[in-house]
Amino acid sequence: MPKTFLIDTTRCTACRGCQLACKEWHNLPANATKQRGSHQNPPDLNPNNLKIVRFHEHLDDKGNVVWNFFPDQCRHCLTPICVDMANLAVPGSMIQDKATGAVLVTEKCKELSAADIAAIIKACPYNIPRYNEQTKMLTKCDMCIDRVSAGLKPMCVKTCPTGAMVFGERAEVLEEAKARLAKVKERFPKARLVDTEEVNVVYLLAEEPKFYHEFASFG
Repeated sequence: MPKTFLIDTTRCTACRGCQLACKEWHNLPANATKQRGSHQNPPDLNPNNLKIVRFHEHLDDKGNVVWNFFPDQCRHCLTPICVDMANLAVPGSMIQDKATGAVLVTEKCKELSAADIAAIIKACPYNIPRYNEQTKMLTKCDMCIDRVSAGLKPMCVKTCPTGAMVFGERAEVLEEAKARLAKVKERFPKARLVDTEEVNVVYLLAEEPKFYHEFASFG
């Protein structure tokens, strides 16, 4: 049974602890940043940020400002099209770990051509993989496979101070997700779980995916 994340956005305060913890655990360098008119920084995923908290602001039907926060990362799809695309070009360049369901990039990725890399990135329905020009590797969340294999939680989950992130056996996490959804619906009638049948990173949203991020859901 694969491992699964639940990301409950109704508990996310955009502290970005998960974003920072991911960078520190993977020993990723800092990015040059600047004020772009948004608290979201950096503006997108990149080889130095495998996870970012996205900010979305809109007005509700009463004219009130609503902030939605979306900790974005690889979804570790149950049937990852990126793995299929990569292995058509260079077998073994991407794999899905059988024990955890983690979708991983291997050193063979360096054998992929520029056209192969572009095709893999384009194929992802969540717009996740990025290419590192320095290492010549695709980059993305690896589920902290080293920690998970040792019986530890991914760093983002361990760091979250509000309980917005849950990680564990898929069946147990999905039960927790359903229980939380039932509770959240008392306050947010349009709340939903996103893509539960397709991915191992399930989001609980208070409203429609369009009010979070362009690639918040498969649809």
